This record gives sequence, structure tokens and C-alpha cells, in this order.
Amino acid sequence: MNILYSALAVVAAYLIGSVSFAVLVSKAMNLADPRSYGSGNPGATNVLRTGNRTAALLTLLGDALKGAAAVLAAKVLAASLGFGDGTIALVALAVFIGHLYPVFHRFRGGKGVATMAGVLFALHPALGLGALASWLLIAWFFRYSSLAALVAAVFAPFWYVFLFGTSPIAAALALMSLLLIWRHAANIRKLLEGKESRIGERRSGAAPAAGAGAARDAGAAGGRTGATTGGQRRKRR
Repeated sequence: MNILYSALAVVAAYLIGSVSFAVLVSKAMNLADPRSYGSGNPGATNVLRTGNRTAALLTLLGDALKGAAAVLAAKVLAASLGFGDGTIALVALAVFIGHLYPVFHRFRGGKGVATMAGVLFALHPALGLGALASWLLIAWFFRYSSLAALVAAVFAPFWYVFLFGTSPIAAALALMSLLLIWRHAANIRKLLEGKESRIGERRSGAAPAAGAGAARDAGAAGGRTGATTGGQRRKRR
């Protein structure tokens, strides 16, 4: 039964991770789908390119909380259901992969920074604070969210081993870090080329409102219709 419960916990964690708060918040606040502008990444940094800081903050909190919720639930149920470190590790990895490849959004997910942060805080506050300190330090001095995330991800497994020793959880964190780095491949190329956008920079192509594009299209269509009608009237005259 322990194996069955563990399997159910992993599946539940994946489904929790598959909820994309960037998409949900954008829909609720009448913003464009974050996969349609900027970097195309459904995450807080891309949502911030709309200029809506509230939407970006809600996205950040939602993605972090789902990672924390999955791990905390597994830890709370560990004693009664017989979960060991192996199950906790798999749950942490599953909620992270759910965010990267969400079944509810055609497997087009984010890069996992906020969700991994939530996982780290749920595993232990000291671990989360260590990663957060790494992120803030790099972000403050260099103003690159992607660079800060990469540095924090690289150090996360080492923080865990330093604080708690080796375990399946450390291995899961190492795999999560590698996946996060891989998902940032395009950002790494842009960093090397000096083309990566900085924190708070609004990229061209961002659409702040979901209805804005439709309104522009309707206006353009109306203009074309008016021009065509006017031309037909001149020909009849």
C-alpha cells in the first residue's frame, strides 16, 4: 500500500504543478496569454512585461505556493502513509515537472523558478532562504532575472547537502537544477550575446490587455471596409 500511496502522491503533485498561474491570472485580469508575447514563457517575469505588477506578483506567488503545497502535503502525510525521503523527493520533482510540462496547457509550461523556490522553502526554510539570498544578490547587482535564477538553481543542491547531507532529496534537487538550466538555454545564449532583457524592462510585442489586439483588428477592418465603400461610391459617380 505504501507504493500505491506514493504513486498517487506523485501523480497528484504533477497535476498540481500543471496549473499555470500565469495563464489563469492573465485571463482573470484581461491580459494577453503570456505565451503569446515577450519570451513566450508563462511565468512572472514575462507577465511583468505587460506593465501589470499585480499580475506578475500573483503569478509568482501562485507558482511558488503550488510547489510548496505539494511538498508540505507529502511531509504532513509522511508518518501516516509511510512516505520516506524517496517519496518526498519524487513529489518535489513531480510538481516541478508539472510546471514545466503542464497537462492542462498542452505541455507548454514555464521555466520552474518560482515553483522550485516553493519546493525549497517547503523542504526547509533555511534552504529556501539560502536560494533566495543567492537570487537577490545576483538580481540586485546584474538586473538579470534569468542569471539570478541560474545561480540560485546551481547552488540549491549544494545548500541542501551542506545543511542536511546526501539523500534522495539532494538528487532530486540536482535534477531539478539541471532541468531549470536546460529550460534557460535561450536565456543563456542571450546573456552571452548581451541581448537578454533586464528585470522590469518592457519588451516590444507585449500586449497588456487581451482585448487590445482584437480592438486594433476591428478598427483596421472597419477602416478597410470604409475605404472600400468609399471607392465603390466614387466609381458609381
